[in-house]
Amino acid sequence: MPVDTTPRSATLTFVDGQWVSGNPPLIGPTSHAMWLGSTVFDGARWFDGMSPDLDLHCERVNRSALNMGMKPVMEAAEIEALALEGVKKFDGQTAIYIKPMYWAEHGLSYSVVAPDPDSTRFALCLFEAPMHTAKPGSITVSPFRRPNPEVAMTGAKTGSLYPNSGRAIIEARGRGFENALMRDLNGNVAETASSNIFLAKDGVVMTPVPNGTFLAGITRSRVITLLRGAGIEVRECTLTVEDFHAADEIFTSGNYSKIAPINRLDEREFQEGPVARKALALYMDWARSTTKAAA
Repeated sequence: MPVDTTPRSATLTFVDGQWVSGNPPLIGPTSHAMWLGSTVFDGARWFDGMSPDLDLHCERVNRSALNMGMKPVMEAAEIEALALEGVKKFDGQTAIYIKPMYWAEHGLSYSVVAPDPDSTRFALCLFEAPMHTAKPGSITVSPFRRPNPEVAMTGAKTGSLYPNSGRAIIEARGRGFENALMRDLNGNVAETASSNIFLAKDGVVMTPVPNGTFLAGITRSRVITLLRGAGIEVRECTLTVEDFHAADEIFTSGNYSKIAPINRLDEREFQEGPVARKALALYMDWARSTTKAAA
């Protein structure tokens, strides 16, 4: 029986110079991307008339392409302008996920395993996706680990890293949790399976120091800057699972849902804390002020 490839929400994709609705067939069975995983993407958000840090997401997808051995074929500013053009084609009632992507169509002549940078293709996909900001979630320590840079392409936001996160989420869901707390190969906390993570203890906010095993996100960086600007001490440091169990509160940051509190880590229950609420308020105030200034 054929698989239904219809998108689950309103979707537009810019590819080969035109906007196409639905889910256009772009990658064939001989494409390097399908065969050998040469895909990178990024994700920005549009909601309430705002698209915070869209420029930084567009810049990062180009860096990811370069780190994967591909050649960006669009300037970051061009991607940003296209995204804002695409947003206007929706009704503006639902939040939108903005996903620029690159992939390689062929491998190099001397080694098909490596992507041929001259075969790099680009697409920009926009689809409706409601926000889940401030929705509490539960996490459990995963048996799976984040890879080191020596063994995986951790320097790019690449689709090839996500099966590892996917299996962690499936395993966590099987035990009654919504997400997984993932460690690096040294046993220190890195992130959840799909977002960066923070804890607060005695008024100090701490988050895992970037060590190349996880994507230190754009929203994460924004939250750190805003909290420090509000006079709250934020430390990037090595953290253990025990540090999180002993925290006063835990929250996550990520582009998809921005900031969300954690209400359970394994058997320990948490209340939504004042730092998570402060971080969200600071973020939204900054986003609105930036949008107003740009208008």
